[in-house]
Amino acid sequence: MGVESGRAFPDGFLWGGAVAANQCEGAWNEDGKGVSTADVQLFRDPKTLDELKDTHHLSDVTDESIAAALASDDERAYPKRHGIDFYHRYKEDIALFAEMGFKAFRFSIAWSRIFPNGDDAQPNEAGLRFYEDVITECRSHGIEPVVTLSHYEPPLNFCTTYDGWYSRESIAMFGRYVETVARRYAGTVKYWLTFNEVDSILRHPFMTGGLIESRFAPEKFEEVEYQAMHHQFVASARAVETIHEVDPAARVGCMVTKLTYYPFSCRPADVLLQQQRMRQVYAFADTQVFGEYPAFLLAKFRNKGFNLVMTDEDLATMRRNPVDFVSFSYYQTSCIAADPTGLDTTPGNTTVGIKNPYLPSSQWGWQIDPTGLRISLVDLYDRYRKPLFIVENGLGARDVVAPDGTIDDQYRIEYLEAHFKAMRQAVLEDGVDLMGYLSWAPIDLLSNSTNQMSKRYGFIYVDLDDYGNGTYERSRKKSFGWYRDVIESNGACLAED
Repeated sequence: MGVESGRAFPDGFLWGGAVAANQCEGAWNEDGKGVSTADVQLFRDPKTLDELKDTHHLSDVTDESIAAALASDDERAYPKRHGIDFYHRYKEDIALFAEMGFKAFRFSIAWSRIFPNGDDAQPNEAGLRFYEDVITECRSHGIEPVVTLSHYEPPLNFCTTYDGWYSRESIAMFGRYVETVARRYAGTVKYWLTFNEVDSILRHPFMTGGLIESRFAPEKFEEVEYQAMHHQFVASARAVETIHEVDPAARVGCMVTKLTYYPFSCRPADVLLQQQRMRQVYAFADTQVFGEYPAFLLAKFRNKGFNLVMTDEDLATMRRNPVDFVSFSYYQTSCIAADPTGLDTTPGNTTVGIKNPYLPSSQWGWQIDPTGLRISLVDLYDRYRKPLFIVENGLGARDVVAPDGTIDDQYRIEYLEAHFKAMRQAVLEDGVDLMGYLSWAPIDLLSNSTNQMSKRYGFIYVDLDDYGNGTYERSRKKSFGWYRDVIESNGACLAED
């Protein structure tokens, strides 16, 4: 093996990028699409890190706030209604991805484009045709579609009429949607993900689970979340079963938030608390990989007196249909301390953690830890022994357009290069089976938690600001050419350590 090939990633490595329908498509009320949870999510404009630490707004949704949103056509107050207009510009965007040499492109199907209300008797043909066109466009450029079935965008009617995933009816409604898209796109989509960051139902139950917290007694809401989680696990297992039946060549993965925590000190109390927090992080992938609930989670249900409805058939369905691979998002690490008194905290991916004094932070306070990615890959692979797929990772930053129109985002290149080196070490030195890497996001789009455009991740700049002003025109950043070179060389061009 030559020096160059020895530094490269395995043949067939899936380099590319990832987006979500609710953050990029726009066209919220076109071609028969129904209203989703994302379409009633208000814009936030946090000015300080302390404001970013307030994550409760992600679940602070009421029937009154929904009614106010439905009474308004305002796309500035509700920016996900316009996104970056991917709905009308997808051919242009996919051509840019192809120019970078993408091997794979992850996007989500908006359930409300296919079944506008969630409970419709017939699917919306215009919605099915749109995603068929997106898939065809990807394949025409040699790009493998990676399709997420649910990414923070359940139909609003599903939430308001049925209480979202708390209702057992959710399993059948989602199943009808899955079977519809699986049959329509059989043979053209090889990789499917069921629920994006399925664990996030505990952090933002409205976006993930369609749960309107104000409808439930506060002392019962945690039990409600876990009941909704159970319905998602059963629906995910049924989706695996359906997709395998429809297209035996297709592969279905779970998708979890890889939150990696370090004990703040070697005090046993800190180490124990870190272990307990990590068991909670792994619980969601454990259930979908092993086909059964981990013992500690069942113990938690008993100890808290939760009366979750789980039928024998539910549990049998979960056992029969484990996922084929484990995909995950990775952005930052945090620390855990049994006594956090006097310790600094910092925001992360819809979380707040104790700040690690040995790590730098992004402009949004997320701590930058490439070594944490290697640790995460090794921990996941040792635990599951299934192929891993990084389907979200990137740096959100305030990019500046120079007078000549160029965008020098060298900081993004440095961030990604460090993470790619960590990935390569995990693969070549630690023996991790890594399928691919999909950056979040290859093109600027609306951030999930605040709906800001100013928090930019892309290799492609979109001329749009936080307040809806701009031309929506696309332009290449410095990182565009750099990522193209990485993909072309399959990672061999990365600088030596």
